[in-house]
Amino acid sequence: MSNTILYKASSRGNADHGWLKSRHTFSFADYHNPERVHFGMLRVLNDDQVAPGMGFGTHPHDNMEIISIPLEGDLEHKDSMGNSTIIRNGDIQVMSAGTGISHSEYNKNKDKPVKFLQIWVFPKTRNVTPRYGQITLKEADRHNTLQQILSPDPNDAGVWIHQDAWFSLGKFDKGFAVDYATHRADNGIYAFVLKGDVSIDGNTLNERDGLGIWDTEKITIIADSQDAELLIMEVPMK
Repeated sequence: MSNTILYKASSRGNADHGWLKSRHTFSFADYHNPERVHFGMLRVLNDDQVAPGMGFGTHPHDNMEIISIPLEGDLEHKDSMGNSTIIRNGDIQVMSAGTGISHSEYNKNKDKPVKFLQIWVFPKTRNVTPRYGQITLKEADRHNTLQQILSPDPNDAGVWIHQDAWFSLGKFDKGFAVDYATHRADNGIYAFVLKGDVSIDGNTLNERDGLGIWDTEKITIIADSQDAELLIMEVPMK
């Protein structure tokens, strides 16, 4: 028997710093909910919007796998490993913070906001050598299918992290159905709706809703609206 937990978009933590508007699925910064600290190894899911020309100054991280998924606009990244890049919609960025890194993130544009997902996953191994990765994907490759964007295998599709986790993106026509099977029996699935409406195993989800499912081998996803977009994050529960 599978277990589920539904987080409606409106129930997330809310932070408005003027230059930064963020919705927190799990406890983060000034938002603390003891019942929402993490989902298995998924520690942070922040839905961020940064004002034109503004951003996060240089700050440190360690022992965390950090994934950024831009949704709109251009995000400028600089770090202590010497990377200086721009990430935009279609790109996936990953950092293994390991023994410690510092980085900054700024909205490259002066005339429009940048929107992106900031995701943290606990690593399988602590104190690894810090690492940076970035890829560009074709949106067409996720039409009515689940496009893998992250895995634990450097030779597999997408970016990779130090954890037995798999992420996928899908964009579906109304009425389209697809199954997702877990890679490991002890993994759970956290589904996050980027656009539109979907049903997952009988649970109705709207834009920015999240559904955690564990103790299951597969889920069935049905698009309830045209061009529904979904992020699937499969992570170890222990």
